[in-house]
Amino acid sequence: MKIIAVYNIKGGVGKTATCVNLAYSCAKNGMRTLLWDLDSQGASSYYFNVKPEVKGGTKKLFKTKAVGDLVKETDIDCLDLLPADFSYRHMDLFLDSEKKPKKRMGEFLSRFEDDYDVLFLDCPPSFSLVSENVFNSADVMLVPLIPTTLSLRTYGQILDYVSEHKKLTLKLMPFFSMVDRRKKLHLETMETGQTDIKGLLRTNIPYLSIIEYMGVKRAPVGVFAPKNQATELFDQLWTEVVLRTKLSGGNV
Repeated sequence: MKIIAVYNIKGGVGKTATCVNLAYSCAKNGMRTLLWDLDSQGASSYYFNVKPEVKGGTKKLFKTKAVGDLVKETDIDCLDLLPADFSYRHMDLFLDSEKKPKKRMGEFLSRFEDDYDVLFLDCPPSFSLVSENVFNSADVMLVPLIPTTLSLRTYGQILDYVSEHKKLTLKLMPFFSMVDRRKKLHLETMETGQTDIKGLLRTNIPYLSIIEYMGVKRAPVGVFAPKNQATELFDQLWTEVVLRTKLSGGNV
């Protein structure tokens, strides 16, 4: 099982939409896929029409022995969900009370490795002990960037953290998200980013109104608009991730 985190310190960059749609693309290709909604707001859980509740909250989550009982099936073949819970807002406090607090999440996730090929983490927009656990657990970190100065600045902070922690082995994969080609700044930033941002993925996800309809339809775009440009671009982004990581049949 390989772990793919979708993360950015900054909120409002299309992180959850990316995670949900890439998980859909992954499952559509026959990989056993699990998405863990780590954000207490529960947006991914809402998109999949699953109640954002974990019985017993964060403490029970990490302590439970039957982890299969935590997982909820979605309406999509090969795609399961570990829903969010409002108690996740206190997850930092729980992790801080544990032994090896920066590795506790990795220990928990290892319990799913026989049942899934790919596990997606929809991460909250913050930098915290939860985030540090994600950095230590993930094999790949996808970072959606709006092509603006402040968004690129937050990516610089992520790069600084990774460079300061030499033992981290995850692969960073930034890409431009919520792109508006009518804006000169977006176009200029994307042009310079092709040479200035190491490892930048070629696929850009534009700002499209159809993506906002995920909240109305409560499903990935590919479910209710399979021929739409957004569906094609998310599939293209997933293909690029697969090729970049040599992911095939669940192996990176």
